[in-house]
Amino acid sequence: MIDIKFLRENPEVVKENIRKKFQDEKLPLVDEVIELDAQSRTAQKEADDLRANRNKISKEIGKLMGQGKKEEAMAMKEQVNADAKRLSELEAQEEELQARILKIMMTIPNIIDPSVPIGKNDTENVEVQRYGEPVVPDFEIPYHTEIMESFDGIDLDSARKVAGNGFYYLMGDIARLHSAVIAYARDFMINRGFTYCVPPFMIRSNVVTGVMSFAEMDAMMYKIEGEDLYLIGTSEHSMIGKFIDTIIPEEELPKTLTSYSPCFRKEKGAHGLEERGVYRIHQFEKQEMIVVCKPEDSKMWFDKLWQNTVDLFRSMDIPVRTLECCSGDLADLKVKSVDVEAWSPRQKKYFEVGSCSNLGDAQARRLKIRVNGENGKYFAHTLNNTVVAPPRMLIAFLENNLQADGSVRIPEVLQPYMGGMKEIRKK
Repeated sequence: MIDIKFLRENPEVVKENIRKKFQDEKLPLVDEVIELDAQSRTAQKEADDLRANRNKISKEIGKLMGQGKKEEAMAMKEQVNADAKRLSELEAQEEELQARILKIMMTIPNIIDPSVPIGKNDTENVEVQRYGEPVVPDFEIPYHTEIMESFDGIDLDSARKVAGNGFYYLMGDIARLHSAVIAYARDFMINRGFTYCVPPFMIRSNVVTGVMSFAEMDAMMYKIEGEDLYLIGTSEHSMIGKFIDTIIPEEELPKTLTSYSPCFRKEKGAHGLEERGVYRIHQFEKQEMIVVCKPEDSKMWFDKLWQNTVDLFRSMDIPVRTLECCSGDLADLKVKSVDVEAWSPRQKKYFEVGSCSNLGDAQARRLKIRVNGENGKYFAHTLNNTVVAPPRMLIAFLENNLQADGSVRIPEVLQPYMGGMKEIRKK
């Protein structure tokens, strides 16, 4: 959510930003919110004048009563009563106008960084850099669920009976590999100075609307019936929510946290063939990283965050690339975003395994996360990035470490988490 003062003073900048995001249907909202804001400020001024006048008259009434001028005092009291009625009307008007303004402001997209490429959707995202040499082996690589099944490592049929499509049972060495990757990612981030955290897996609606747009909320979140609680779609939601309505001393910044959680997502809409199996699912586990920092440090932290994911995947010998998200592919709260994509030898292309986002002060403004600095209070900047999200990450891992005899090599960094195993072999 952008600053109403910025919108008021720079309406054309806000409109141009909306055009860059190809959301022209939102252009009238800028003029509408400016008009509502003017009405609100007019009502507020009249209300403030009435309050000031009430205080002044109250003192006069006291003097008149003390002088025995009861009739004059009673006349003034009638004026106070009339003003009180008008003040009540103005306060109700202010409340209604502010609610309408907030609703609109929550739908106007954040101002994107000047470096963001302009494009309509993810097909116009821009490759930034590749890390590692993509390899296509001279033997056939099966679909990832077939690799898992060869180790008795996945049971989709039973999961469908128990929970429906989009769920799975991971078994044996594949389940162990899944947990090993999470544990390794946890320690990897701790070694980079991040504080480990296990957050609540449910959050209230005011946190949900603080961390994401209404459109994202509707497409992603599962609501707990009869309660003001939602299952988290990623631990970032809960982790940023940790700082709701707080004032952080500037010397305590940055806050750098890495968190583990299960994630729950609706994943609305139909998906293609390559999203069968465990690519798009309703439940998965994830290691996340978040940063709360000073505005002038957010660009530096953004680059550090996505580099962490690149380094993690490269330590497991998985080739990756970074992809700059274009304007039309950015969620409304994001200032800038980079996806990390892993190489799929079977598909002979890259696919997304993580996403790094700088949200500027948008989440902080919604959640009232402020910093107490030398020159007063200001809103913090918030960032988040996926460390690793199996089982999707397992697709990249299994394909890139599959050997000709059907076994899967375990990279050296993971071997301590797999009880010293150097490879997984078929049963």
